[in-house]
Amino acid sequence: MIAKTKKSLMSLLVLGVFFLFGRLSVKANHSWGGYHWARTSNPFTLKLGDNLSSGWDPYLSTTSGDWSLSSVLDTMIVSGSTTGRRCRATGGRVEVCNSSYGNNGWLGLAQIWVSGLHITKGTTKMNDTYFGLAKYNTPAWKRLVVCQEVAHTLGLDHQDEIFNNPNLGTCMDYTDNPAGPPSNEHPNAHDYAELEAIYSQTDGFTTVSQTISQLAQNLGRRIQDDIGEIKSEWGRAIKDNGNVGLFERDFGMGQKVFTFVIWASE
Repeated sequence: MIAKTKKSLMSLLVLGVFFLFGRLSVKANHSWGGYHWARTSNPFTLKLGDNLSSGWDPYLSTTSGDWSLSSVLDTMIVSGSTTGRRCRATGGRVEVCNSSYGNNGWLGLAQIWVSGLHITKGTTKMNDTYFGLAKYNTPAWKRLVVCQEVAHTLGLDHQDEIFNNPNLGTCMDYTDNPAGPPSNEHPNAHDYAELEAIYSQTDGFTTVSQTISQLAQNLGRRIQDDIGEIKSEWGRAIKDNGNVGLFERDFGMGQKVFTFVIWASE
């Protein structure tokens, strides 16, 4: 009860800050196409599988704590079930990975597997090939990318996709200067409000913490769970402007994989 009260108060506080100081010109709705985890009640707990090297662990811990301030969901860091290089998706949770994926152009990416509008599993990947460069090898860049990629697996889109305009103070804003001011390393009140909107209606079933076999039975079929880091594997481009990319791979019968990409500038 104390924990729920604390989260409710935090939700009211961040909403109050947003309406006092927020940028109301921001896109009013930044849901990722309405995709969400099916669940029967709120708040629900989403597991984040830690497949990270030790240097990345503090950033995942910060991200998990940030998004768990939401009134509708919590995240829980658990042992990963894959490897950073492979980063194979696991039913009912999100696998968080890092590796030197190569000079393939992207800094970070998030992928969700969906059945209709329901997310069934997700992955996020941080590309150490680019995070080894001086520009990106900073706490601010790492916090922004982990925060944003995990948020995509919750169902959030970006608030802004212009790199060189003033920061909005949220990790869902693209920027060339994540440290700011203001800092774009954490969520803001608008992000929490959008999560409340996305998860305002519950479902008659759940895709959270379901095993692969359960999901296959519930959803009728199993689709490929190791969509890789190469652009040719992601399907058709919905948008790709050199800074951000969104791709859709359609397996039919409402089963799709979406890939959100942050492109690196070398």
